[in-house]
Formats: sequence, structure tokens, C-alpha cells
Amino acid sequence: MITISMDDCQGGVTAPKGFRAAGMYCGIRKVKKDIAMIVSEVPATSAGVFTLNKTQAACVLVDKIQLKRSPVCSAVVVNSGNANACTGERGLNDTWEMVKTTAQALSLPEEQVMVSSTGVIGQYMPMDKVVPAIAELAANLSTSGNGDTAEAIMTTDTFPKEAAVHFTLGKKVVTIGGVAKGSGMIAPNMATMLAFITTDVAISGELLSKALRAANNRSFNRISVDGDMSTNDMVLVMANGLAGNVPLTENSEEYQLFGAALEYVLIKLAKMIAKDGEGATKLIEIMVKGAISEEEAAQAARAVANSNLVKTAIHGADANWGRILAAVGYSGIDFNPDNVEISFGELPILKKNYEIVLDEVKAKELLLKDSVVIVVDLNQGSQFARFWTCDLTKDYVHINASYRS
Repeated sequence: MITISMDDCQGGVTAPKGFRAAGMYCGIRKVKKDIAMIVSEVPATSAGVFTLNKTQAACVLVDKIQLKRSPVCSAVVVNSGNANACTGERGLNDTWEMVKTTAQALSLPEEQVMVSSTGVIGQYMPMDKVVPAIAELAANLSTSGNGDTAEAIMTTDTFPKEAAVHFTLGKKVVTIGGVAKGSGMIAPNMATMLAFITTDVAISGELLSKALRAANNRSFNRISVDGDMSTNDMVLVMANGLAGNVPLTENSEEYQLFGAALEYVLIKLAKMIAKDGEGATKLIEIMVKGAISEEEAAQAARAVANSNLVKTAIHGADANWGRILAAVGYSGIDFNPDNVEISFGELPILKKNYEIVLDEVKAKELLLKDSVVIVVDLNQGSQFARFWTCDLTKDYVHINASYRS
């Protein structure tokens, strides 16, 4: 694994050179900010990954077309409160109107504009509110608009999610920034939330897409709150090259460093989403090690993360290791249960051949904390994978029983 020296910094999506943003209230939601815009001062190489749900929102369908039409993107407009999903031809037309209105407001070619939406499914977009808001956003873009943007894309999130890092490529200091939203309808398999990543690195579209897929697989594809996959999920990346580095080439050390930094930012945002799961009180990290392959380790960790029995046990600070081993057992990987060892962080719980070494008092102390680490050692290889989830609480039911109200 490559190591890289990075400095966390402020600014989110406007931390890299040449990016501005804005967020505001326009009336899609009842009271909260609900529409935002992220813009690069110069056309930026773009890449995206999208939900695998067969039911896809209008913005997902339109953005896939836009990525094929143009290798660059200069602007993203995103709203909360309305998913514009399952809205048929009218929903598609409304999304294209958002593209056109944004392009006109910024004097851009239409193919350089992307759209994203999140919120309630099956409702038409209030275009009488959205269209004038787009013009206002365009007039108020700034390098300090990242905070308003982070707030404007939230739905049931309880806090805004931003991250940014500086690092060096060659002799140039470069930056990656990001913003994300997600709290419910979070399950692995791309991407089950919204995330927008900006960078001033010079990189081709092909390499940017490759780096995004790799980083996404180890971040947003490894979080789960409730096992539900949304209709609107996407991760979009814009790279405008204003850092002035020599364009990255495949297999170079600089490309590997960029990939490591991108993965770091995405994991940081992904963990915020898992921590902010609807009604959650604990962030749970599942580490499966000693696997034959990283894929099998991730498969086993995913099963544990999606287990409601595990999640409720952790919520109640119950060291019920049997639920963890059972989840690994139905994950579909080939392993010998006799060889499995389980611990909570550094505290051993189960040794090989089902030797129970559980200290109930110490285990409860660990499980009462707001961050819990479950380690499962399969003892059959050298590969590992991490997964992040949260506990399952009564508040999750309350939030989702009244989501539309």
C-alpha cells in the first residue's frame, strides 16, 4: 500500500484552485436550504459513478448522457427535497430544463452541465421555484460557498459532510475537496448517496474514471445503514488542472499518490455518512482480515454490516459474537468457522475452535462508546477489507415512518 503525506484543510469543494459554489433556499423544502451549485472556472475533466438500481431518477439518466456527450464538466446544480424520480417524461424534461437554465446563467455549453437531485420520490419538480434560483446561485458563487452547498444538499442528515486535503505531486501542491450527503437509503453497491469531488489536478478523463472507480470501491461501496439502494445515487468528480502539475500518466508514482489521496477523501466522507445513519448513535467499523482475497474479505464484512441483528446488538452494547459469526457464515465465502477469531478492537472475544475469552465488563465498556471496531480474523490468507455501518435504533423507524411529513 502506497503512503502519502497529506494535510487536511478547510473549504470542501472550493478548496482546490478555480472552484466556486453557492447554496440557498428556494422553496422546494419547507424551511431549509435546498439548492446548490458547484462551478469550475475552466472546463474540468469529469467522471462519475451511479446507482445500480434499475429504477433511476431523471438526473442519473441525464448525467449519463452528458458524460457521453462531453469529456468535461464545468458546473453541477443539485437540489434536495425532491428526487425527481419515477416522474416519467415530465421529470426528464424538467432535468433538461435545469441543464439549459444553468448553462445560460453561466454562459456555458449545455453539455458541460450536470444535475443531481435527492429527496422524496414520485413528486414533480417545482420548476417555478427552481429556475429563478439557478440564476441567483450563478450570481452568488464564491470560494466561501462550500458551507452553504453542504447544507443545501442535506435531507435527513444531521450534519454537513465536507473534506479536503493538500498534498504534493512533483513540485506542485495540489488539492482534492469533496462534499457528500447521506443518512438513510444507504447500502453498498454504488453509491447510495450523493458526493461531489473537486480537484485542481491535471489528469485525463480515462485515468480520472479509473481512479474514481478504485477509490469508490473502497469507500462509498463499503458503507451501509439500512441495506436500501436509492434511485438517485451518484459520485461526480471534476478535475480542472489549475494546480499546474504535469498531467498524470498511468502506473506513475504521481498517479498512485493521487489515487491514495482520492481514496482518503472518499473514505472520510463515507465514514461521516455511516456515522450519520438515520437515528444512529454509533459508528461501527468491521475489519475482516486473514482472507484469501480482498473481495472475499469485503463480502464477509458486508454481511456483518447489513445484519440487523448485529446492528441492534451493538446498539444495546450486547457482546453477541454469535450474530457476527453467523453473518460471516451466510456471506457466501468459503472458510472454516473453527479457525475464526473475533475481537472488539484489541479486546479478544473468540479464539480458534470456539474458545470464548469474552470479558463481559470490558466488552460492554467498549460497546458503549460512540465508535466500535469489530475485527474478524478468518486465518486463511493475508488479505483484508474494512466496512462501515451504524447501529439500528428506534429513531430509525420514527424518521422513516414520517419521511414525507
